[in-house]
Amino acid sequence: MKKISVILLLLLGTYFSQAQHKTEKVILITTDGFRWLEVFNGLDTALLNQEKYTKSKRDLVDRFGGPPQASRAKMLTFLWNTIATKGQIYGNRQYKNFVNVTNQQWFSYPGYNELLTGAPDDERITSNDQIENPNETVLEYLHKKPAYKGKIAAFSTWDCFPFIINEKRSKIPVNSGKELVKNPNPKEKLLNEIQQTTPSAIADRHDFITYFLAKEYLVNKKPKVLFIAFDETDDYAHAGNYDAYIKAANNFDRYLADLWKTVQSMPDYKDKTTLIITSDHGRGQYPKSGWTDHSFRTAYSDQIWFAVIGPDTPAKGEIKTAGQFYQTQFASTLAKFLGENYAPNDKVGKPIEEVMNK
Repeated sequence: MKKISVILLLLLGTYFSQAQHKTEKVILITTDGFRWLEVFNGLDTALLNQEKYTKSKRDLVDRFGGPPQASRAKMLTFLWNTIATKGQIYGNRQYKNFVNVTNQQWFSYPGYNELLTGAPDDERITSNDQIENPNETVLEYLHKKPAYKGKIAAFSTWDCFPFIINEKRSKIPVNSGKELVKNPNPKEKLLNEIQQTTPSAIADRHDFITYFLAKEYLVNKKPKVLFIAFDETDDYAHAGNYDAYIKAANNFDRYLADLWKTVQSMPDYKDKTTLIITSDHGRGQYPKSGWTDHSFRTAYSDQIWFAVIGPDTPAKGEIKTAGQFYQTQFASTLAKFLGENYAPNDKVGKPIEEVMNK
């Protein structure tokens, strides 16, 4: 009788655990090199007041000015009006809530490798060169499973992602850089034409092309896992254009809002989808110490942030308690939201339990 009772309790525990788990789809979104400083404080007056970096100060102040909390809410309205009330936001170092990369390079390919594989590779991933990633990402790990085969895709502005995700080996479709959609539907055909006739002076293509191609794929193909990587925040920062950097961040927030509205309007996704939002690296904090740059030579480039919203994430808003989180934890967290265990080696970070119902 005792054995039967124990079995029943275990079965009931499994049932309630599964009943509480609601996420069936995950969308991972990144904006390259966007600092936690603007995420939590809005406009940086140290850069705003330097003509070298800001050419239209009055415009930025009119649109996004004010005290830090007001400024950030104007710039990142979806983040601070929706995720701050229905999800969670991490990385405000003013509260000793720390999020860091662990790779020793502090730039893009090493960051995305760490984010997607759950571990740094400081021996082999030491540049942004277009080399096939020898490491298997969590996307590839999931894609090998029958439930996810043909149900994972990626869209990126930067043209290095087919190599980071190792499209050839993983067989995951990655639309990247100047790549056009093959056999396009009418909307995709228009986006192809816009991409060909509206070149970007600083990026492989504009972020809006990446977003709307990804959205069209989402609506028509209904993937279980989608990765969208934006790049203009980093491109404009490297160019020393603070105006465009801020406006790119504001556009990024608009894409997030439209994406959330879209998934919540689709029966296959409504209340079944989790968004994970973050960046691949930080960048210098001060004008004289390399705001335009990032790498192990530039202090603060290892500091990042992240946000999560979805049916399994308690609504705690901005996290104001001390804590330490790492980029190595995102891959396993993504998998766990889908009920999968991603731990290919002991270097992979553990899932972030705080963003999930316990």
